[in-house]
Amino acid sequence: MGSAADDAVKPHAVLVPMPAQGHVTPMLKLGKILHCRGFHVTFVNSEFNHRRLLRSRGAHALDGLPGFRFATIPDGLPPSDKDATQDVPSLCRSTEESCLPHLRALLAELNASPDVPPVTCVVGDDVMCFTLDAAREIGVPCALFWTASACGYMGYRYYRTFIDQGIFPFKEEQLTNGFLDTPVDSAPGLSKHMRLKDFPNFFRSTDPNEFMVHFAIRIAEKIAGADAVILNTFDELERGALDAMRAVIPPSASIHTVGPLPLVAEQVVPRGGELDALGSNLWKEDVSCLAWLEGRRPGSVVFVNYGSVTVMTNAELVEFAWGLANSGHDFLWIIRPDLVTGDDAVLPPEFVEATKGRGLLASWCPQDAVLRHEAVGVFLTHCGWNSTLESLCGGVPMLCWPFFAEQQTNCRYKCVEWGVGMEIGHDVRREAVEEKIREAMGGEKGKEIRRRALEWRDAAERAARPGGSSYANLDKLVANVLLSGGKST
Repeated sequence: MGSAADDAVKPHAVLVPMPAQGHVTPMLKLGKILHCRGFHVTFVNSEFNHRRLLRSRGAHALDGLPGFRFATIPDGLPPSDKDATQDVPSLCRSTEESCLPHLRALLAELNASPDVPPVTCVVGDDVMCFTLDAAREIGVPCALFWTASACGYMGYRYYRTFIDQGIFPFKEEQLTNGFLDTPVDSAPGLSKHMRLKDFPNFFRSTDPNEFMVHFAIRIAEKIAGADAVILNTFDELERGALDAMRAVIPPSASIHTVGPLPLVAEQVVPRGGELDALGSNLWKEDVSCLAWLEGRRPGSVVFVNYGSVTVMTNAELVEFAWGLANSGHDFLWIIRPDLVTGDDAVLPPEFVEATKGRGLLASWCPQDAVLRHEAVGVFLTHCGWNSTLESLCGGVPMLCWPFFAEQQTNCRYKCVEWGVGMEIGHDVRREAVEEKIREAMGGEKGKEIRRRALEWRDAAERAARPGGSSYANLDKLVANVLLSGGKST
């Protein structure tokens, strides 16, 4: 591992993810990659998530390794030991208002410590863009990591146009009378098949002061002040949106596409080692599902997971259940403890009886490994960006039920631009679920989306390999930004 003297002269990257599962996961992969590129890494969790990780992964899960340490700052919300994702608007408001002094104190503590090298760069989640201010104060470069899609980013950038056009705030009736189906075919960098309902959904509000609308505008625009913008995507997948980003973000904030991070990490991080074993799942993984998949035919299993934030009513859960049951296909269904709004998930006894022997229910799983398993034939997903990329990495087509934020945008791209998905429809009905599963698993449309998913898998693998675009962009990020020693003013 090298001597203490060697470690003292290493560059030191401090990584600050937004404290939510979909943001912590890619940031930890990036941290592992940087560690393998010679960086001392300090990974900063919220105190709330630190406790959750210890519960889910064991008392010593965050002891760290030589050169890879974990630290914490408070998120500003009331103390809680609830095993669930915190309310997103509350978390965004609280971190924006309260976290800078705590990060400032942590950086000072690290720089005063004889046990670690001085901090030489900060990588902050763009949602945590106060990291820019903290990095500027100590004179080191700061890269902001946009952990969502590039098309999602351009969707948020269009919010100002919706305000200028008088579309936002909405009138109450416009949210239910079909107005959301209005085409928007002239948004820079976005698909010509966009409709109002395909934009990130925070703007579907009648309140002109809706916090998440103005928060999204602030963070999307503040990214221009970074030394670099990191995206977990690859050029071939989102070329139009990336070109549009480069048109609105100044060259001083260089854009680096370094994804899909699961594939890039496999190229850089030694498999099976201590670093590889560091995990980020906030719920305890049920690894028995992998053994269950071993007994299934290739392409025969419907994998269902709604991610870490999506919630639904128990009535919606029951509709999904009977759609799965009536499809006749085997399924692996992830049902988080907090999936059903304000209540426990209750499945009908008749459903359990009807699916005996062909379904497995679990509370969480190593999703990346599941989606690479040959038994999985289709992924019913909420369309979060990590899930989207992991599905593409596995060559698995998708059935889409987007919940919030830019998941609607990702869904539209999967269905009409990338050709890898079909949408179930927001108002979930068992007949629609059954029909889409049957079509995806055995119909002509299913064959086409499977073919396209395999093509995108191959493209992702090319980008992530040495010599590929994402691998080369990672080299540039490290050499030109993170090791640059600070932005000249």
